[in-house]
Amino acid sequence: MLTRNCLLLFLWGLVNEGSVSSLRPPSPPLGRSRTGREHARSSAGPMRNGAAGFQRVKRGWVWNQFFVLEEYMGSDPQYVGKLHTDLDRGDSAVKYTLSGEGAGSIFTIDQTTGDIHALRSLDREEKPYYTLRAQAVDIDTNRPLEPESEFVIKVQDINDNEPKFLEGPYMASVPEMSPVGTYVTQVTATDADDPTYGNSARVVYSILHGQPYFSVDPKTGVIKTALPNMDREVKEQYQVLIQAKDMGGQLGGLAGTTTINISLSDVNDNPPRFSKSFFHLRVPESSAVGSAVGRIKAHDLDIGKNAEVEYTIVPGDGGAMFDITTNEHNQEGILILKRPLDYETKKAYTFKVDASNAHLDPRFQSFGAFKDTATVKINVLDVDEPPVFNKPSYVMDVYEDTPAGTIIGAVTAQDLDASSSPVRYSIDWKSDLDSYFDIDPVEGTISTNELLDRESIAQHNISIVATKLNSPVLTSRVAVTVHVLDINEFPPELASPYETFVCENAKVGQVIQTFSAKDQDLPSAGQQFSFRSPKEDLKNKNFTIRDFGNNTAGIVTKRGGFRRRLQEIYFLPVVIDDNGYPPKSSTGTLTIRVCGCESDGSLLTCSAEAIFLPVGLSTGALIAILLCIVILLVIVVLYVGLRRQKKKETLMSSKEDIRDNVIHYDDEGGGEEDTHAFDMGTLRNPKVVKENLYRRDIKPEMKRGPRPAISQDSADIRDFINQRLKEHDTDNSAPPYDSLATYAYEGDGSVAESLSSIESLAIDLEEDYDYLSDWGPRFKTLAGIFGEQSETQSDSTTTENTH
Repeated sequence: MLTRNCLLLFLWGLVNEGSVSSLRPPSPPLGRSRTGREHARSSAGPMRNGAAGFQRVKRGWVWNQFFVLEEYMGSDPQYVGKLHTDLDRGDSAVKYTLSGEGAGSIFTIDQTTGDIHALRSLDREEKPYYTLRAQAVDIDTNRPLEPESEFVIKVQDINDNEPKFLEGPYMASVPEMSPVGTYVTQVTATDADDPTYGNSARVVYSILHGQPYFSVDPKTGVIKTALPNMDREVKEQYQVLIQAKDMGGQLGGLAGTTTINISLSDVNDNPPRFSKSFFHLRVPESSAVGSAVGRIKAHDLDIGKNAEVEYTIVPGDGGAMFDITTNEHNQEGILILKRPLDYETKKAYTFKVDASNAHLDPRFQSFGAFKDTATVKINVLDVDEPPVFNKPSYVMDVYEDTPAGTIIGAVTAQDLDASSSPVRYSIDWKSDLDSYFDIDPVEGTISTNELLDRESIAQHNISIVATKLNSPVLTSRVAVTVHVLDINEFPPELASPYETFVCENAKVGQVIQTFSAKDQDLPSAGQQFSFRSPKEDLKNKNFTIRDFGNNTAGIVTKRGGFRRRLQEIYFLPVVIDDNGYPPKSSTGTLTIRVCGCESDGSLLTCSAEAIFLPVGLSTGALIAILLCIVILLVIVVLYVGLRRQKKKETLMSSKEDIRDNVIHYDDEGGGEEDTHAFDMGTLRNPKVVKENLYRRDIKPEMKRGPRPAISQDSADIRDFINQRLKEHDTDNSAPPYDSLATYAYEGDGSVAESLSSIESLAIDLEEDYDYLSDWGPRFKTLAGIFGEQSETQSDSTTTENTH
């Protein structure tokens, strides 16, 4: 920065020596000022060519600065330059104006002195230059003294942007065993600084991590191999860290990094190899032609098609009796019987088998022949005597979760007789009810039939039966004990769901909780756990995990000043690793609650009441308020329950009425005088209702002779009811339920007796109806009606007697 400022001052001095520059439309480009001698010539008298009266107009601008530094951090506005005209005599008669990009907002000018300043810090990457126009005018008349001139203020770049890899992280692959200098990939970093000014955008590449395997070109970013004969079977994955630094890699430059994951692709640089040089097989002479009599395998460290193996039998003794093919799934060599075997003719066959790669790479043929040879001996079995096991008992070990079909051991039984009858092996089903194991009937190899679980059954005791082929009655048995070995199949986990607290006044580095882990694998003794924070949680600014090395760890605070008002609960993930094989790990979560504590660290409260309650409201007041609310809720619930129970009892009493289908209505009429609210005729049978019925709310007149009262025991009534019942029983349109039928008959069960007009005709007209008032409020209106009629009739009788 100091060097750049000195350079600018030096340029300013050079320009300032030139003094005055003359501008004429169109304005000359900025940065060029005329020298004093040219100014003197421009202000001379008539031209030497003799043109009378012709003289050059003298007018000029001088600005001493055309650049402004970006990212200026000074407290005062940054000085840009100065405008001046020859017409300015220093008497403040000239006013300078500025217009164009950023005038007034970014750049300002002193109207009297012509000094230009930048009001704020500028960013070259945002805008590299600004085009402005300046003019000198008379301060009184505002008349232009000079033509308007255009100039450019360029933002001078500083190194404030580091190189960036826009396409990282990168993935690349290169064949193994490649020579030095083999191209791998190319990385490119971009720098936003000005590439035309200085070295701010000049990027140099270097390798930080990945040597001595790879190298990078400092100018182009091309990555190449730097070590010969890198073997994929030794190491397949490489991670390379590339740095791009500006300022040409000099001290003080800014840098950016990217990661390149390079993998070695496989080539056929390994020949197949037999696990042993001699294979011994036993084949019963009764084996069928075309059957598989044995398996051998050569292993190849390569993968894919480079690991494909071809097996061939070397011509010689016994080779013509067998053939060999390749199993495409596991690259095993399967020996197949080509001709029938005869124990009495030949008891054993010995031959050699070659294993070679199907796809050869000519680059590695100089390493030697890509094949291996093993000797195979096949004994022909012909046993007549009961077979005899070579051990009194067998003990085998197998890891739990071993894939089904894995051979865990073998038993061997032989017929010691000269006939040497073949032996077949089988498992006594009573000793293996769940069929956990299988046995090769010829070889005696025992394999798993399904996945084993040590936590369920740690030891299996099975019985192997050996049977002679020619004499199935002769058998022998041997006990086989299979121990299921434990593998690390369960990941560790937290010993319990820990919930801890941190005090608001906790200090940095304070252990607030100690925790441990557990594992379902056996044995529990001797297990070792390690604790750590996940990679994505390493930047946690609140808490961290500290492993104590004794199967316990602690939660350590990384800062102080926790506040429940800001955050009440924190969740801290922890990764737990065990020392089993293969190693297992899991991630648990610890819950940390911020609580209020005493100065000595004792817990006060973890509730949030202090956050939400207003100042001055104590815990007792809060409990009293909550208790009142609970009491009110209980009263409301009891009241609603009683109301519902009352309604339910009323409904049940109506349903238990002895009458059928009595329909209740909530409608209430206008009383006995209301004859329009409800049609009373609907309660009567339309066939028996007469047209000339008397109103039931007035006393009927005496127009007919007295009628005898109808009794319930009347035969007419019974016939009428029976007739109506038959009609309803035979009516197909009747509803399929019981209904209340009205027969226009009123009983005599009321304390008021019958009010029907049927019996009213036999009552004396001079009857006193005052007793109706004693029947209650329901008959008050009826008593009033008949009472008025009685008074009216009495007045009429008195009038007639008077006349």
